[in-house]
Amino acid sequence: MTWEQIKEVENNDFAYIGHHSHTHEYLIDVNNDDFILDIETANKIFLKELGYVPSLFSYPFGEYSKFMKDYISKNFKYAFGQHSGVIDLNKDKFELPRFPINEKYGELKRFKSIINYFPLEYKKILPEEKQLFENTNPPNFKVEFFKEQKNLSNINCYSNEGDIWAKSKTSFANNYLTIQFREPFKPRRGRINCSLNDNGKWRWFGIQFPIKINKN
Repeated sequence: MTWEQIKEVENNDFAYIGHHSHTHEYLIDVNNDDFILDIETANKIFLKELGYVPSLFSYPFGEYSKFMKDYISKNFKYAFGQHSGVIDLNKDKFELPRFPINEKYGELKRFKSIINYFPLEYKKILPEEKQLFENTNPPNFKVEFFKEQKNLSNINCYSNEGDIWAKSKTSFANNYLTIQFREPFKPRRGRINCSLNDNGKWRWFGIQFPIKINKN
């Protein structure tokens, strides 16, 4: 898109311009200073072309580390990852989910399905650091739910450790869901998707873990 086209979109009441970095590279692979420089470079261009810096941020490829999330949280109002799920009031404002709608996942049947999903709410997900390294892969993954939630025993999770999608080995106790992974996740991303049939309402959340790639 040209800046003229972007400004045309911006002039509509139903549209908002978001921030998606300057280079749209795998920013999780660069050092912290280069990450900040990339964001600040885009900020200067937005100020020149639009007169402001957008308050919505989308992590390139949905990948972020705790450092990146902390920096974005101090400079934006909301941020989106690339893990599937439905937003609710309890979701972290700086790692909001979104379902991909693109050439690979854009069939009308799928679109009709996901717009009828409900949020699978949770209180907390661990680990807080989503970027995985050799010594943290696979992660010690836990989800804490709220005490008043119902039908939690109906949760099914699938994950792609070892680059093979399969049903996750889960356990549930004291409002905590734990996954025992079969093996480490393989680069570039580890994914977990969990769904719950709540009396006919399908609830869903997903998590994405970018894997640190060793370049030695």
